[in-house]
Amino acid sequence: MNIVVVGFGKMGQLVKKTAEEHGHQVVMVVDITNCQDLDALQEKVDCVIDFSHPDNLSWMIPYVKKSGAALVCGTTGLNDLQRKQIEDLKDSNRVIYSANYSFGIAVFKEVLSLITPMLEDGFDIEVIEKHHNQKQDAPSGTAKLLVETMNPDHEYKEVHGRNGMVGKRQKEIGIHAVRGGTVAGEHTVMFLGDDESFEITHTATSRQIFVNGAIRAAEFLMKQENGSYTMKDLLFKN
Repeated sequence: MNIVVVGFGKMGQLVKKTAEEHGHQVVMVVDITNCQDLDALQEKVDCVIDFSHPDNLSWMIPYVKKSGAALVCGTTGLNDLQRKQIEDLKDSNRVIYSANYSFGIAVFKEVLSLITPMLEDGFDIEVIEKHHNQKQDAPSGTAKLLVETMNPDHEYKEVHGRNGMVGKRQKEIGIHAVRGGTVAGEHTVMFLGDDESFEITHTATSRQIFVNGAIRAAEFLMKQENGSYTMKDLLFKN
């Protein structure tokens, strides 16, 4: 594939390195400072991979539409309008948006969708996410993804941390963000019942797992028709 990588940060650099190791060509690394140079590209662009900042969508989405390139987007902190703009690309492009490209997290979601309805009457639910001290958004996009999986119909009140006299808990999911050090990412969902509890934890030890998933997602999109896809589609592609 010919790939355009959006963002010069650590993720962008790792995407470029890994894509090239997989035999793909990164024809340009781009952000707001040089996005105008995209129009001068001679190479046909097969896929745009974006792990940057929501502000870049203002020029990136028009370019994806114009070029017909597939889009793999992992930028977090998007608002509802920005997420809709990405979803609307499905009519003209192949697109995957995910807050987390780890295959472990994709399986985590499937497990949660199965067990949450079984436990809703007798167990309380809490979510704890931990990330490095440079992460800017909280709670993490992955934490939101897990909560959306457990609470698709908004039957639970989502409580972001607790402080003061909060009273007896209702039917709610508590969501807590921890920031410090170099933690790549850790997400725990706790189910707390009477005299018993259990928890599921996914730990990322480096950013490489997200990049590996993004490259696999890009390769998957090359074989698809225009439309919007998810990591679940990759899990069950066979």
